[in-house]
Amino acid sequence: MTRAIVPSEPSTTAEPTHAPSTVPEPTHSPESEPASASASVPDELVARDAREFGAYARTGGWAFALLVARSVRPGGQGAGETAKVSAKEFAELAGCSADRVLRYYKAWDRAADDGLVPHFEALRPGQEVALPDADAWQGYYLSRNSAASERGSAIAEAAAAEGIRPTKALEVAENPTALRAAIMADPSTARAAQQALLDRVREDPELQAALARDVVRTDDLKKAVASESRSADRIGYVRQIAESGRIRTPAGQTLDAPAEVRQEAERHLSLIDELDEGEDAAEWAAEAYDTMKGLVAETVEADPGLRVTERRQRFYSSVQKATRAFEELTFEDAEDFYEDDMVRRLEELQQAIGSCLAALRSGRGNHPAG
Repeated sequence: MTRAIVPSEPSTTAEPTHAPSTVPEPTHSPESEPASASASVPDELVARDAREFGAYARTGGWAFALLVARSVRPGGQGAGETAKVSAKEFAELAGCSADRVLRYYKAWDRAADDGLVPHFEALRPGQEVALPDADAWQGYYLSRNSAASERGSAIAEAAAAEGIRPTKALEVAENPTALRAAIMADPSTARAAQQALLDRVREDPELQAALARDVVRTDDLKKAVASESRSADRIGYVRQIAESGRIRTPAGQTLDAPAEVRQEAERHLSLIDELDEGEDAAEWAAEAYDTMKGLVAETVEADPGLRVTERRQRFYSSVQKATRAFEELTFEDAEDFYEDDMVRRLEELQQAIGSCLAALRSGRGNHPAG
């Protein structure tokens, strides 16, 4: 804490403040006096300016906030109860706006609530108090009118959470065009804006929907999102094998991955994870995915029993799909869409089904009844 030295009004005259009789008669001309001698006795006005500058350097805006705090009466206190004046009267005497006075008033009020300075009621005009360091001032003083609004308060709180001065964040919020210009011109600013937008999107469903609409309405963005989604799915496929040690065959069977398959998945995954931020992983993801799909197919083909099971699964899956397709057909209006080509195709399909049944029945004798 620093003892305040409140700036005072400068004297209206440059006359010396000491009596002329106390000044000794010079024995030589001023031109002959050494520079070091005159520098050792600074002019009183210069010394006073230096003291006032030092006070402000140590306390910053607190020195001026004290002038307001001890001279402006708090709300609810009548004019007859104190020598203090209203913020409007104080502003008129100071030759500035009442808004400016109130910003200092509110800064002091916030600091008083935190126990950093005395409350208004404890101060009287002309009273000196110990003031906080200048570094604490910006945390309480908001120089912009928008800071008083609900929006401004939210921005100020977010700025404090990020460890920056609220005035900086408020300035950006009040000038979106400047923000846009910085994003368009500077990649690092664009990346910071991108990260902030993503953080906001996670907590704002309306913004999520708006952003999604913008993406699907912009062909280039839609293609980019589809490409990134495909890469993410491929990386997820490789990661699942590396981390769980399980593979999924084309027919949908889930099996323990052979050691060499899992090791290969881990190797590809480590290469992808080591990519620099912002580096395109699409090519790496495609290579890893194709490699693992090939190894899974080789694993299936290398095991005769697994190979038969896999083919059986695929065959049965196709039969189920065909069955569902026929079950969805209706024939109430068959006469309206009858065509010779359609009948021919169905007859060919009927023959294929007959051949399939014959092949299955002929192979039945090779397997024990289940």
